[in-house]
Amino acid sequence: MKLSVVIPAYNEEESLPDTIRTLYSTLKKYNIPHEICVTNDNSKDGTLRVLDELSIEIPTLVYYTNMGPNGFGYAVRYGLERFTGDCVAVFMADMSDDPEDLVKFYFKMLDGDYDCVFGSRWEKGGKVIDYPKTKKIINRVANFIVRMVMGIPYNDTTNAFKLYKRETMEGLKPFLSPHFNLTIELPLKAMVRGYNYAVVPNSWTNRKYGESKLKIKEMGSRYFFILMYCLIEKYFSRGDYMKKASAPKQVVSR
Repeated sequence: MKLSVVIPAYNEEESLPDTIRTLYSTLKKYNIPHEICVTNDNSKDGTLRVLDELSIEIPTLVYYTNMGPNGFGYAVRYGLERFTGDCVAVFMADMSDDPEDLVKFYFKMLDGDYDCVFGSRWEKGGKVIDYPKTKKIINRVANFIVRMVMGIPYNDTTNAFKLYKRETMEGLKPFLSPHFNLTIELPLKAMVRGYNYAVVPNSWTNRKYGESKLKIKEMGSRYFFILMYCLIEKYFSRGDYMKKASAPKQVVSR
């Protein structure tokens, strides 16, 4: 099963070399067929130059430039419309996500034939390193609200680091979120539409270079909009968007 890794990148010239080299070497070590699919979100620094240089040494790297509209959600969606694998993960350019965790996600999906595998930094076995205190408080409150409103046990919906089968991702369209609220749109739609999932503890490490693109003050209403949309779909869509049951395999008698 070929794995695609979609990485949105805006002004990430410092982070991308370590991220892509480490990701590639890890996936190669486990003999996982893959592509690393980077969306340069119309960066103003040397991100495109770095990608040009890395593409010479990383044979599985493909990259695009999203000329606009721009934003985290648009950049991820740009990659989600172009990946070629059988499953796809969203991975952060600053390598706050661990490639070894991605390997765990991949084999968990294979072993259990799951439609999705979600990471959780807050399950037993998960960890966060250098997580800003204020951001942590906001994160836990936001995830608690999502759990209560949607009636779900999963405790890390806002974590972008997740893995989906290709057919699952197709079943979550059309995408609505242009910004970081895409991180909750994808898993909540998957749950509401009947796709099964496993949760795997994962780690998170604060970025070494640059600054976070998440502007918390700007995102509250956008997260709320997507949360309400998914809640309405859950109770009023009458199953119109539910996962289609697989056709039974035909058995030929001889």
